[in-house]
Amino acid sequence: MTTPARDVMPSAAPAPAAAPRRFFGLHPAIPLMASTHFVVDAYGNIYAPLLPLLIPALGMSLTMAGTLAMCFQLASSVSQLGFGAIADRWRPRRLVIAGPLLAVVVLSAIGWASSPLTLGLILILGGFGGAMFHPPAAALVHAISDHRKGFSMSVHITGGSLGFSIAPLVFAPMIAAVGLGWSPVIAIPGLVALAYTLRRVPPIEPPPRGSAGGFRGLRPYARPLTLLYFVVVLRTLTGAGLATFMPVLLTRQGMGVGEASAAVSLYLFLSGIGGFLGGPLADRFGPRRVIIWSLVSAVPFLVAGPLMTGWTLTLLLAVGGFLLQSTLPVNVTFGQALAPVSAATVSSLMMGFAWGTGGLMVPIVGLVADRAGLPLALSLVGLVPLGAAAFALPLPAVAPSLPDRVTAP
Repeated sequence: MTTPARDVMPSAAPAPAAAPRRFFGLHPAIPLMASTHFVVDAYGNIYAPLLPLLIPALGMSLTMAGTLAMCFQLASSVSQLGFGAIADRWRPRRLVIAGPLLAVVVLSAIGWASSPLTLGLILILGGFGGAMFHPPAAALVHAISDHRKGFSMSVHITGGSLGFSIAPLVFAPMIAAVGLGWSPVIAIPGLVALAYTLRRVPPIEPPPRGSAGGFRGLRPYARPLTLLYFVVVLRTLTGAGLATFMPVLLTRQGMGVGEASAAVSLYLFLSGIGGFLGGPLADRFGPRRVIIWSLVSAVPFLVAGPLMTGWTLTLLLAVGGFLLQSTLPVNVTFGQALAPVSAATVSSLMMGFAWGTGGLMVPIVGLVADRAGLPLALSLVGLVPLGAAAFALPLPAVAPSLPDRVTAP
């Protein structure tokens, strides 16, 4: 959908409408996208918190649980690469609207899975819903943000992180109380929220026909994007491994499902706060510096945490997650600055394809856990950010950027 031209106006035309009211200096569509992101990622984190219920109900091993997590990562993350290319060329607003609806409705039916196969099908289809939303939403935020692109992306991504963190606190205790068969009921609050936010998604103007978009436009920026890609892959492996198996470890130590869900929510909440602070810090000190120091400083907490128990374990991992996830919005905005073309495709590469590749390695964590024990496996995962920091070292300290394509309010 395009907007009327505004560069030439007849003299008798009425005065232009007032600019949309800004929230904390941000375009009003940014908190709107952050709110929708909250809902999408809340339902996108329904699987791991329910593993203490799903594993005995479906007779799954930890390796099988990790394999299904991998399938979900492939659907919700790797497929973003395709949806990002579509969003750069065709009706991105439709993806922003359809994706959240699909994710909420399908993933809420997780309790109806009667076998690992049907559980996998639910996770894959629901994951496609999240994948449809993320690239065009991030591109919209990038296009309408001003010089504080790190802060704008932090607000958007923190919305998703907070939803991701609250999900275990709400969904797992509720389903544990009423039974897996009642899981579709949790779709109701999500659909109510989306009824408000999706009706207010602004028009999103696709790039002109024939423009150098998609993967072809990214070729001149292949080296820095590849380095940043591996930074995101290794960071994702760390975060996904901990988020997937942390509730299992806590319940095996004696915590109830509700208490373990609260502990995981604390870990994810502090991780989300770290993501919120990372963007403004990158605006001030530079993205490369923030990425390297955040990754390195997280390692001692992530290594020590799984070797502890209960709330000591939770607090150590929460601090490590706070530091680790502060790189999350920085990676997206840095990638968009390194390659100032095809914003949706770049977003899908950093948010989707890299996340999915990291998720592919989660079954390895489960395999090691089955043979050497879950605490040792998660402690070894805590060393992975050192490798991510090594890939970040050759990145440029600053990245050039070009003027953004204006998106209609």
